[in-house]
Amino acid sequence: MKHSRLLALALILVMVSVALFGATTSSAQDKPLRIKLVLNGVLGDKSFFDSAQRGMDHLIEDGYNVEVNTIELGTSNSAWETGLSDAMVGKDYDVLIVGTWQMPDFLMARVHLYPDKRFIIFDTTVAYDDPTKCIDGCKNVYSVTYKQNEGSFVAGVYAEAMTLSGLEGMNPEPIIGAIGGGNIPVINDFVVGYEQGACLVNPDSRILVNYVGGDAGWNDPAKGKEITLAMYEQKADIVFNIAGGSGLGMFEAAKEQGHYAIGVDSDQALLYPDLADYILTSMMKNVDNSLYRAIDLHLKGELPYGQAEALGVAEGGIGLAYNDIYYEKTPEKVLDLMDAVEEAMANGEFTINTNIGDNAVPVGVPCDQMPPTEFDASQYLQ
Repeated sequence: MKHSRLLALALILVMVSVALFGATTSSAQDKPLRIKLVLNGVLGDKSFFDSAQRGMDHLIEDGYNVEVNTIELGTSNSAWETGLSDAMVGKDYDVLIVGTWQMPDFLMARVHLYPDKRFIIFDTTVAYDDPTKCIDGCKNVYSVTYKQNEGSFVAGVYAEAMTLSGLEGMNPEPIIGAIGGGNIPVINDFVVGYEQGACLVNPDSRILVNYVGGDAGWNDPAKGKEITLAMYEQKADIVFNIAGGSGLGMFEAAKEQGHYAIGVDSDQALLYPDLADYILTSMMKNVDNSLYRAIDLHLKGELPYGQAEALGVAEGGIGLAYNDIYYEKTPEKVLDLMDAVEEAMANGEFTINTNIGDNAVPVGVPCDQMPPTEFDASQYLQ
């Protein structure tokens, strides 16, 4: 059994065991845990926010004694601060969950006013060590982030390897693309990992990068399609969706042109069945698993409030979608390469670039300036 299949099986077993424990825990609760999920966007993106909702749905399906109230603040950022403030004021919740890089300042300004409430923020973190922002150290806030640069590194390896696979719709040029919702650090963290993964496979890789931009950067399929078509014209044959709901336009372009895409956040091939043959895999930011895990730990009294955790490939927070399409379209030699890369990652053989923090690496670093490694991808692709 291949390493990736072993990893998938292990994650399933973990989720089953957690679900069984959760059912026991919930039966011991006198009252349901009241959860508010506040989305600075809308459901239906078939990506990031839907993944967050799916985590809540799975809690209920697995027998946890919880009640979930989901609040959609819409795509206009002018409504987000007021919307979050209104949600926090209410007494009708025990735990409030919110996410994305736009929301920490709004949350930090208010959490000290509600010391008897608990808050979970995902895909970003609050400034625990800054007393000017985190009054009382935000001790009632748990932050969970995802090592999207790790997952995108794996996606970059896969995309570049597939350009060499001979699959119908691939051209000989070592060109791939990536489209972000906005030109911001968390999106560029995806991009720099993707670029590095591609360079591991082929030092002559060329990676096209563009951004949808605007308030609707993650929900503008028409712009996503326009950019994707332009990349296909420039000889890219695989484009990576880092733009949420805008990726629908990317997938439509892939079908029209007979090329391919990589989804994001959720297994998007399952979400768009009419376009699935052109979505080779997805780089999943497992928001659903992380929120499910967080609530389970909260119920056990083990969630580390006042701290941040970062979940990567090893923790199941990030990874590719290994579905039927992936195995059908991917040659055996590429499957072997992907297994070897994941094993090497688990062994700490790669220093993966990031666009976040003091050592942020910019987008567009040439292949010859990537961190050195002894890993030889070429032996798998001969």
